[in-house]
Amino acid sequence: MTADFLVIGAGIAGLSFALRAARYGSVVVVSKGDAYESNTAWAQGGIASVLAEGERDCGDSEEQHVADTLDAGAGLCKEAAVRTIIHEGTAAIKDLLDYGVSFDRKNGHFMLGREGGHSHRRILHARDTTGREVARALIETARKTPNLTLLEHHYVIDLVTSSNLGAVAEDRVLGGYVLETKSGEVRIFRADRVVLAAGGCGKVYLYTTNPDSATGDGVALGWRAGASIANMEFLQFHPTCFYNPGATGPEARSFLISEAVRGEGGVLINAKGEDFTRKSDPRGSLAPRDIVARAIDRELKRTGASCVYLDVTHKPQGFMSSRFPYIYATLLKFGIDCETQPIPVVPAAHYQCGGVLTDVNGKTTIRGLFAVGEAGCTGFHGANRLASNSLLEANVIARRALDEMLRIYPPGKEVLNPPEIPEWEHGDTAEPDELVVIYHNWDEIRRLMWDYVSIVRTDNRLRRAAARLENLNKEVREFYWGHRVNQNILELRNLVAVAGLIVECALRRKESRGLHYTLDHPDAKETYRSDTVVRRF
Repeated sequence: MTADFLVIGAGIAGLSFALRAARYGSVVVVSKGDAYESNTAWAQGGIASVLAEGERDCGDSEEQHVADTLDAGAGLCKEAAVRTIIHEGTAAIKDLLDYGVSFDRKNGHFMLGREGGHSHRRILHARDTTGREVARALIETARKTPNLTLLEHHYVIDLVTSSNLGAVAEDRVLGGYVLETKSGEVRIFRADRVVLAAGGCGKVYLYTTNPDSATGDGVALGWRAGASIANMEFLQFHPTCFYNPGATGPEARSFLISEAVRGEGGVLINAKGEDFTRKSDPRGSLAPRDIVARAIDRELKRTGASCVYLDVTHKPQGFMSSRFPYIYATLLKFGIDCETQPIPVVPAAHYQCGGVLTDVNGKTTIRGLFAVGEAGCTGFHGANRLASNSLLEANVIARRALDEMLRIYPPGKEVLNPPEIPEWEHGDTAEPDELVVIYHNWDEIRRLMWDYVSIVRTDNRLRRAAARLENLNKEVREFYWGHRVNQNILELRNLVAVAGLIVECALRRKESRGLHYTLDHPDAKETYRSDTVVRRF
């Protein structure tokens, strides 16, 4: 299959790019599952942006948003990228409105929320299911857009580059091998412009707010293709994941309590009703996420408790059910009336601030390959993402990536004498008959990452994790080459690759900064005030 643009991932980043790119050429968007199974669709809080005069919070400005982002990023944000993305936020919001996204309004004006680390109300939202509303509008628009093909249940196995095929003049992307998961057929997708938008690797940890699809596919694909990877040690743990021991089902195990709840006055307390977070930061429950997550971790270890609590019982009756209807109804289903009972919560893996290294246009170190959204690392988030900045970045970088592609490699300017991509060879491999091996390795990766590479780290734990991951990687590689590929094998292969990248980056950073906190190096050091960059070859 040939297209002018191949987009891997159907969240806000991938679809925002695809909808604009379809004006200039043929676009194929591949999603390994249903298009609604993206991290975008699971986002609750909203999208941060400083709106035009008359719509913004009193006293707010782009400079204030920049300052809040730089503060949360713990000295590692690229200020030029921060300023560019925040300045172009208004255009990104207009795009979403044009696609039919319906943000909450009152008397004709946007209702703005506030979250941790933000000095003003600047979060546009659609109740507490903002991501679902964004995904709905983008997917519905994509399905009726000429020149755009949305292929669900298609999994990219690997990218194909000129260096893969022995060409040495220039390393550039040529397309990829794609598995149709329902039939098991592997097809060649040929494209000279490829966008990695399959971001998110929360499933590398035992406890996460991410959907099951978040297996780090975008980063793993970029890594195996030879792109540079940066800052994977900065894995954000959301402070408030619903604690529901013994529960089954993804909603019960991974249910996020949006940071917007704290923005509306929710307070974190311990079993005695004490607001323990103010011992760590005067902003208390509204401090940036890295600070709040570590405060909870310390409190749990100090008291031996299994969880802490998010208290909103002081809010007026009916507030939660009207402002956060999805959260209220879901908790009620599990026996918690949050208007009268504190919500039991624990931190859980939530967002990767690192990824495939790019510039502010999403351009990677491989010609023709771009990375947008959570899969890419522009330097916008630094060492810790400011709440609700991710949807903003995804949309802005998607716009900029297309503009840069059209500038340097417009459709019609194809690769001269492109090397032929060989057909996929299944060989004599058998269908996998030992799923227990896959499940065991998957479980072991997630448990060792949770135990050794979590909110608080040590050199010894990281070395243990690295040693075990090296062995697991060999086992997974043998399983991959010895069996016919399917989605389970491919996800496991990507998980172990991304876990290894997180550990490698963490071992290199001999300091504590933002989301990377190690007991062996508890202070930030000026000598480490730079990206951690790794490359396969």
